[in-house]
Formats: sequence, structure tokens, C-alpha cells
Amino acid sequence: MRCRLLRLWTTSLISAGLLVVAGVETRSFTIDYSDDTFVKDGEPFRYISGSIHYTRVPREHWKDRLMKIYAAGLNTIQTYVPWNFHQRRPFQSDFSGNLDFVSFLKLAQDVGLLVILRPGPYSDAGWDFGGLPAWLMESRYVNRNILLRSNNTDYMEAVARWFADLLPRVRPLLYNNGGPIISVQVENEYGSYFACDHNYLRTLHDIMRSYLGDEVILFTTDGASASYLRCGTLERLYATIDFGLTDSPEKVFAVQRQFQPHGPLVCSEFYVESSLDYWGYNHSQQSPQLAAKSLDLLLAYGANVNMYMFEGGTNFGYTSGSLPGAGTKVKFVTTTYDHDAPMSEAGDLREKYHMIREVVYKYVKRPVSPVPPDTLKLSYGQVRMKLIGDILEMLPSVSLPPVKSLYPLCMEDVHQYYGFILYRHISERSYASQELWLDGIRDRGYVIINKMMQGVLVRGEITHLNITLHRGDNLDILVENQGRIFYGNDLNKNQKGIVGNVTVGGLVLQHWTMFPLSLANASARLSSSISGLKAGSDTSGALLSPSLYIGTFVLPSTLSQPLDTYIDMRPWHKGQLFINGNNVGGYWPSLGPQVTLYVPLSFLKPFPASNTVLAFELESAPCPDPCTVRFVDRPFINKTVNVFD
Repeated sequence: MRCRLLRLWTTSLISAGLLVVAGVETRSFTIDYSDDTFVKDGEPFRYISGSIHYTRVPREHWKDRLMKIYAAGLNTIQTYVPWNFHQRRPFQSDFSGNLDFVSFLKLAQDVGLLVILRPGPYSDAGWDFGGLPAWLMESRYVNRNILLRSNNTDYMEAVARWFADLLPRVRPLLYNNGGPIISVQVENEYGSYFACDHNYLRTLHDIMRSYLGDEVILFTTDGASASYLRCGTLERLYATIDFGLTDSPEKVFAVQRQFQPHGPLVCSEFYVESSLDYWGYNHSQQSPQLAAKSLDLLLAYGANVNMYMFEGGTNFGYTSGSLPGAGTKVKFVTTTYDHDAPMSEAGDLREKYHMIREVVYKYVKRPVSPVPPDTLKLSYGQVRMKLIGDILEMLPSVSLPPVKSLYPLCMEDVHQYYGFILYRHISERSYASQELWLDGIRDRGYVIINKMMQGVLVRGEITHLNITLHRGDNLDILVENQGRIFYGNDLNKNQKGIVGNVTVGGLVLQHWTMFPLSLANASARLSSSISGLKAGSDTSGALLSPSLYIGTFVLPSTLSQPLDTYIDMRPWHKGQLFINGNNVGGYWPSLGPQVTLYVPLSFLKPFPASNTVLAFELESAPCPDPCTVRFVDRPFINKTVNVFD
């Protein structure tokens, strides 16, 4: 019996990768605190890493991007696991398709890259809600005064259930278990958050240890200031910092040493890119020469470094976030997350890439890898668009079952977490030239009376307008959720839609019907009747009711498969674009700085299949002439705008 138990125990250790058998080396990744270095398989190790987000890169291009990162001399990548991408509905996880992070990390390992994983639960990264799921803003949580990113019971119960699903998928990918993951971050830049709840960090630490074991390195990341590290660090977690190109390594690492006296020097986010782009603000760019020079200085200092972002990618769909701006205004992140990174969102290699590559190869021992070529792009030309109808006409085709309530409900309470919702009130009396007030608009509201546009309400800027209502009139307010705040103390105020009362002439309007809109699959339902659609009407730049437009095109027969492209939405005004049911993202070329949207080949159908373009234009379509959209082979994301602040 004893021999049988010993054999079972030995077999278990071998399966777990914890025993050296027949000369096979045990994989290990640890910290040598006496020599201030990481140790990989018994040898000193320094990582040179780049950030790439699998959710922002089409799966079909994962290998291309990873090979280009490897060719730049890097030995590691860093990526987030955004909670809200995987659980768009409460506790309903999705790890398929572009969300199959396990396949992404295994592919990185096959290419020759190690992985630094950042599973949150909070991510930041310019994402809607910083990666937190929108359903945490339902009244069942908000009314119980949920405090996000704290040891609050409701919040931590949700986190624990998410981690119970996520972390068992992570454990087999740890380096000690044969995978590529060398370290795992706990939370993200927690020292910047007002709660400063060390019990929260301890709880996260304990949960992660329970699923991932005691061997993996768990770490924190904070800005290079003692004020941040006081709240963001914790015993048993390795403290790292992040900083920009103009910061002195000697100065910033002195801050790390205050909280982490021994161990490797680590910059978990080294900002070789520029800041985020926001609608209505100039495109951010940064000198490639400065990026290369600063990286060289940092590597010569002996630091481990992760460059953020190495490829920014794209905020497809409704995934862009927002930040408070000047006064009461809010800034909304563009669809592109290009970031002026070394690689463009389409994987093209910029001058910054080549200059960084030259620096990196001064410090790595492996042979220089050839650089893969840029992916091919093709200009497919113009596609004629036809008006389907305004949103009120199309409600039966694009709305989910409506919800009735005495007062308007926020989007989350009707389980419409992203996109658009239409609020309808049938007037119970007449109002002659009275002011409609709506302070709680999040974020942009199109006011329509009996199918006639009255004006636009804008969060923090335009909260009232003058209207006339007669008894029995339909008052419709179409609300666009432009993205939740992703950083700062306002995370806990992230409900969307109408979040307060609507008044006219000082009277509160009661009895509302809410229509959650589902547009992603509308093109499939609507394209069958495209031949009978009406021609676009002449708008002459006037503000019209939000309307749907559709067009079809076929790729050239000479193509064996689709190629990447961009779609130039000029002179369309503002809206959301779908191709074959894929949500390409929001467009706003009239404001900028982004003019073109990146369309990956995976969104397109090869010849002879028909491709469908659906535009939900919110303000002013350029119809009938030219009522077209145009596919081009080059991006334009740096249109000059009048900066707001």
C-alpha cells in the first residue's frame, strides 16, 4: 500500500510539473533579492517587453503582431484580461473567438515570447469602465452603495465569482507549469484610487494565491511617486513602477527602492507611445528619437521594462472609455487606440519601431530576427448607401422588447449595457414654448417630437432646450452611451442613459417606455429588402432624425481572400458603423481627430459573397450626393481640431 501511495504521489508531482525526472529540468521563474534580478531556470534574466491587448487585435492577426514584437528583439509581452469583455452579462463568461486568451498566450509562447499577465479585476487602459463590467452599475448594486475597487461585500462577491472562472484557466499557463506566464499583476495602479483599501489588496492576493499557487510572482504597478505607492503596494506583492520618457531612471527607481529595497528594477509601463486620443482633441504624437534614446538609457541602467503600448490596436464596438474634462465636460476616447505606438493599429511598422529595435538588439543575446512585412491593404472604392429609414420607423426591426416605467430607468436597469436606448413619453398635457431640462443625460441625447428633431443634449454642456408639446405628442429621446469613465474617483458614478428626471416647464414627466436598441444584427435582417429602399433625401447639412443607411459591395474576383482596409466616413457626421454585422466602431469625422476606421480582413467576405455596410448616422447624412462611403488603403487619424482645453 505504501508503494502504491508513493507512485500516486510521484505521478501527481510529475503532472503538476513539480518534479525533475530523468534529467528533465524543472522550469522556474523567481526573484534573487541578493543580486537584484529575476532568475529564469537558474540563470539571471531581464525582460524587455511590449504591451499588446488581444481584445484590440483581430484574432486572425495575432500571430503577425506577435512575430513583429519578437522580431523587434523583445522577449516578453504584457496583456490585460478585461473583465467586462468576458462577462458582458452578469456571470456569463465568454472565452471564445477573439476572447480566447488561452490560445493567444499559447501562440505567444510558440513565437518565443514570455507573458506578463494583468487580470485586474480593474484594468484602466482607456476601456469602457476601466475593464469593470457594466452590470455593476445596476440599481441592485448601486442602491446598496457598492464601492468599486474596495473590500465592499457586493463588489468582492462579484470579483470572487469572476476569478473562480478565470484563474483556473490561468494556472496551467504559468511558467512553472510549462506555460509562458512569468508574473501576474494584482489590481492596477491602485495607489491612484481614493479608497486606499489595503484589505482589498490582501483579499485579492489571497484569492490569486489560492488558485495560482505560491510559486508565481505577484506584483503591483503604480506611478513613480511615494504618494501612489503608499496605497498601491502591499507586503508579499512585488512593487513596480511606471513612468514616461523624460523621467530620470535614477530618480524614479529611488522611489521604487523606498518600497521595494531589494530585487530587480522594473518599469511595468514605459510610455514609448503618446497619450490617448479623444474626440475633439488633436491626435497625440511623440518623437521616435526620444523614445529610442530614453529606452537606451533605461536598459543601460539595468532595468526590466515593458513598453506601453507596443501596439495599441482598436476599440471595436462600444469598448472606448471616457475621462472627466474641463469643468463638467467629459472627454471620450476615439475608436482607434493607436497611441502613436511603434506598431500601428493595423500592425504597420513605424520609424519608432525600427529605432527601438536597434536599441533592443544592443542588449539581447539572440540573433537578429528578420522583420515581417506590413500587412497588405486594399482600397475597395466607393459603396453607395441607401436610406432605410429613421430610427423611429425602424424600431420594430432594431429594438429589443420595450420596458415601461413611471420614471426613466438607466440603461443598466433594462440590461442595455452598451450602445443606444430610446426613451418615449406620450405627453399628457400641452406645453407652449417651455424648457425641457435633463441634467442626467449620459451621454448624448437626441430630442425628437413627432418624428421631428428638436436638438441635442450633451452631458456636462447642453442640458436643456426649448420645446412645444401638445397633448398626445410623442416625445422621444435617443440616448447614446459614449463610454464609461475608466479612471479616477468617478468610477462609482458610471450609470448610463437617463439617470434623473425629465422636466418640461418645471413639471416632472411620468410614464416612459424604453426601447433598448440592438444594431449589430440589423444589417442581416434589413439587407434582404435593400432593392426596395428609398433614395437618400437632401439634407443640406440640416440636423435630421437619427437614421439607418445600408449598402452592399463585392470584393474583387482577383482576390483569393479579403485584405485589410480602412473606411473613410467623410462627409458623414457622427454615428456607428457595422460591416457584415461586425461593429467596426464609432465615427465622428466632422469633429476628429480620427477620420478613417480600421476594417480588418476578418470582417469581410471573399468574392462572390456580398458584403453589407450599415451606418447608423445620428446627425446629418450627406445624401443624396454623395450618399456613399469610401474604402481606402491608408489611415487618417490626425485631423487637426480645435482643442477644447
